[in-house]
Amino acid sequence: MIGPMAHARARPNPADGKAPVRRATGIVGVVFLVIGVLGFVPGVTNPYDELRFAGHHSGAALFDTFQVSVLHNLVHLGFGVAGLALSGTVTRARAYLVGGGAVYFVLWLYGVVMDADSGANFLPLNRADDWLHLGLGAGMIALGLLTARRTAG
Repeated sequence: MIGPMAHARARPNPADGKAPVRRATGIVGVVFLVIGVLGFVPGVTNPYDELRFAGHHSGAALFDTFQVSVLHNLVHLGFGVAGLALSGTVTRARAYLVGGGAVYFVLWLYGVVMDADSGANFLPLNRADDWLHLGLGAGMIALGLLTARRTAG
């Protein structure tokens, strides 16, 4: 048997017929939700007792690498919810990926020019965050553009 009913239990694949940009947006949304939750998990975020609501004084780091705060984790959760909410249509999914990628490029630029020890570092951000934001910006925009391509036909 070939097609959406071809696997062993003959259940339809929920991804069949879903535009790649919508699937990509849903996956990105889930990843942001997971990262947002992990930011509140002691042992994954260390030292957890140094987690602050906001600001550069938050000494907690997700995976012992990426400086986080409660506000930073809430931003990740918000991006995750937005990704899932906007994955319903091709237009909204593309807008989420391209627009979100642009936001991450701005965060990267902000992190590069801002003094990490100043009050302007309200999320907070460190150099590892800056590199991650550059990669997220490029990756999200690429996903938004490449998975939403129109096919001739």
